[in-house]
Amino acid sequence: MITHNLFWEDPYKKQASSCLETIIEEEGLIFEKSLFYPTSGGQPCDLGMIEFENFSLKVVNVKKTATGKALIVPDFIPDNLKLGEPAKQIIDWDLRYKHMRMHTALHLLSVVIPFPVTGGQIGSTKSRLDFNMPDAITDKQIIEDKLNSLIANDLFTEQLWITEEELEKKPELVKTMSVSPPKGSGDIRLICIRSEIDQVDLQPCGGTHIKNASEIGKIVIGKIEKKGKNNRRVNIHFD
Repeated sequence: MITHNLFWEDPYKKQASSCLETIIEEEGLIFEKSLFYPTSGGQPCDLGMIEFENFSLKVVNVKKTATGKALIVPDFIPDNLKLGEPAKQIIDWDLRYKHMRMHTALHLLSVVIPFPVTGGQIGSTKSRLDFNMPDAITDKQIIEDKLNSLIANDLFTEQLWITEEELEKKPELVKTMSVSPPKGSGDIRLICIRSEIDQVDLQPCGGTHIKNASEIGKIVIGKIEKKGKNNRRVNIHFD
């Protein structure tokens, strides 16, 4: 289990302190623990501020490194930074929360439309999933009603972990055709969406999610586009 991601430990945490671990010249900063989510899996990165004792840096990008750590890209890198120096990480909570709501909504959309997912993108106001689905959706209102019914059904999310070997024995857990769970980093993180008695969805995911589906609010199904012979793109946005 990866322990350096504060955004997994508590996705509702708005600020946290950590020490500077690495400085990559003209690229960015790596902290012992990161509150900032790096762009990955179709979810954009967090933005915000890093406050050192005598100055503040604006976070303009966050990238995922080969080791899984977050490379935080500030608007500039001061010459007098020192390794081990503590700093307060402050995320743009409004942006984070919109991404959390959208990401959970897309997981539920994959339940309503039970076809393999060929791609997706999360945004703060609009998101999408692409499905390997040859036939057109004839009535998107049915999809919208089913999705909002799930959202209103008092479902909660929880974070689970399995080994890579366990995932290989359960290939049905992987819904995405275009993106595979990361291999070689140890255990695989799963997001489970369930009621008190039933499991609604379970799939590998590295993103941030809300605690209860009711936090999503009402979702509107937007444009449904044909993106190839067997590919349908379903757009969603907040009401």
